[in-house]
Amino acid sequence: MKKKTGFRLVLVVVILLLITVFFMAGLDQYFSIQYLKNSLDEFRGYYGQHRILTMAAYAGAYILVTGLSLPGAVIMSLAGGAVFGLFYGTVLVSFASTIGATLAFLFSRYLFRDWVREKFGATLFAINKGVEKEGGFYLFTLRLVPAFPFFLINLVMGLTPIKTRIFYLVSQVGMLPGTIVYINAGTELAKIESASGILSPGLMFSFFLLGIFPFAAKGVTGFIRRKKVYSKFIKPKRFDYNMIVIGAGSAGLVASYIAAAVKAKVALIEADRMGGDCLNTGCVPSKALIATSKLISHIQRAGEYGLVNASADVDVAKAMDRVQAIIKKVEPHDSIERYKGLGVDCIQGRAKIISPFEVEVNGKILTTRNIIVATGAKPLVPKLLGLEKINYLTSDTIWNIRTLPKRLVVLGAGPIGCELSQCFSRLGSKVTLVQRGDGIMKKEDPDAAAIILKRFQNEGIAVLLNHAAKEIRITGEEKQLFCDHQGKDICIAFDEILIALGRVPNVKGFGLEEIGVELDKNANIETNDFLQTNFPNIFCSGDVHGRYQFTHTAAHESWYASVNALFGLFKKFSVDYRVIPWATYTDPEVARVGLNETDAIRLGTKYEVTQYGLDDLDRAIADSEDHGFVKVLTVPGKDRILGVTIVGHHAADIIAEFVLAMKHRIGLNKILGTIHIYPTMAEANKYAAGVWKRAHAPEKLLAWVKKYHTFMRKEKR
Repeated sequence: MKKKTGFRLVLVVVILLLITVFFMAGLDQYFSIQYLKNSLDEFRGYYGQHRILTMAAYAGAYILVTGLSLPGAVIMSLAGGAVFGLFYGTVLVSFASTIGATLAFLFSRYLFRDWVREKFGATLFAINKGVEKEGGFYLFTLRLVPAFPFFLINLVMGLTPIKTRIFYLVSQVGMLPGTIVYINAGTELAKIESASGILSPGLMFSFFLLGIFPFAAKGVTGFIRRKKVYSKFIKPKRFDYNMIVIGAGSAGLVASYIAAAVKAKVALIEADRMGGDCLNTGCVPSKALIATSKLISHIQRAGEYGLVNASADVDVAKAMDRVQAIIKKVEPHDSIERYKGLGVDCIQGRAKIISPFEVEVNGKILTTRNIIVATGAKPLVPKLLGLEKINYLTSDTIWNIRTLPKRLVVLGAGPIGCELSQCFSRLGSKVTLVQRGDGIMKKEDPDAAAIILKRFQNEGIAVLLNHAAKEIRITGEEKQLFCDHQGKDICIAFDEILIALGRVPNVKGFGLEEIGVELDKNANIETNDFLQTNFPNIFCSGDVHGRYQFTHTAAHESWYASVNALFGLFKKFSVDYRVIPWATYTDPEVARVGLNETDAIRLGTKYEVTQYGLDDLDRAIADSEDHGFVKVLTVPGKDRILGVTIVGHHAADIIAEFVLAMKHRIGLNKILGTIHIYPTMAEANKYAAGVWKRAHAPEKLLAWVKKYHTFMRKEKR
């Protein structure tokens, strides 16, 4: 291992030495148009006397320049055309550039891949994903459409899993069109005899080719992709709609709203209820029931507030009736009547995509230029032995109960499992929370999850970690869950079981498989940065592609999906995932935006931690909610925010200031300089900024200031 590292170090030193010699010896001056013109006759004369030697020297120099990623490849390509002509120049440059590119590729792979993967794994993820999915065609696209400098492509591709043989062959073919364009320009450049020659038709045409080549190449690769993917389908001559949206949840509602707002003709198809999961089985009902359970917890804590003999009897049926009443109250926001009024054709029925341009619903075929798939997700139900024998609950069906389960088992300690465990425990159920792993809320930092775990345990929730569910048995009228815990069988008796193991995308039953829309390894719809599937006119937003399964993210994505679908002919926008906040509505709440420590360590990102405890905050103390913290990750030595985690009362509300700050690159210094109303929970943000400021106080300057004040206290005579 040491021998290998030593050789790498020597190789790096040699490469750096060669690059240093190149610049210190002034060799870069020879790579200019002016030098080429002044020396062209000399080069051509030497070539006339020593043809093979000149070609070999030129090819060797070209390989060295490209292999070391030095500037000058463009000038050398022009020189190749000027000296050797179109045919020989093309042959020489084509092979020399590919060999040099492959050397740079190998240098990058051998010297830097492990280090870059460790330090910049997230940055390489998208490129690796493209290589894994499309292999050589992905590289061919980069070669044919020079969106990045060729030398950069060589170095970056060395960090990916692409095979060297594939890299060489694709580079040889992919760079050939561009090589011909540059060589042709060089041949025309050689014909200039005077200043007026600059305006010659041949040279002007060559420069025109150089200018339009990237756009033409981009068009060609796009055409190849489209031709390949649409080859089995007939495109209609006219369309009923500019856009059809499948699914009327958060994503579909926003997408159709935007389309109607810009006067596109849009149809919104929904098989079940308008509003989707968020309105009917997710955000709205869960927060309504959480509000009831929160009130119960306050009544149980009445003694802390100076109240005597406060109590309440829980009527779960009435609590659930309240949940349904709240859904009905919110329902008009997402109703058919509202969206029809906005100009959306709302269709009740099950959609089936029969081609990239046709959707069948209620026996009728509708044609459309674009489709947005916004079919959401559904609860993940595991293959658990015996589960089929009972009527288990999920986050979709739990809202139908009208009798409180005496013993409730919750399988899964993610956001849904944690929220509903605490909720039903406060309503009066004896709750057992079962988690396969060694902690709850695994997407959050351990210190944040530890606060919630302690609260659960204090409230009487039995939290069983490292318990893997194996089987459900029914003995008489007793239902039992058997788990494996460190090799031992643990039996948990229950009346109801809630499956809360996450959600899986709704991708089956409406034609995706039949027409060939690609899915990733987790069965999410595969999309690019513009939210396009492998069919450029079929877009996707919301839970169905599984990136971030949040209502607010679905709405955010739908702006990009709808705008790209309707106006992508002129301009497309990459979806912005830089600042995505979320919250888990336990008590206390856990809110998060950007990186936490767990992610930063995994990605190898350097950071500083600033933490402010809410036990110091006046408003939290006054409300008897003085628990939790504000934790801010920043760039070392700077106030730029990388991420924030807040655990506490109304954490989901007070984190909004940090979301705004990260979105618009506002640092902690400006948050510290912003007036916050006293006393509020939001003051915690300012105090956290103050903690950071004290840790970065200019000690040397303050020492001089102290001397100044000491001097000013002395009596002047």
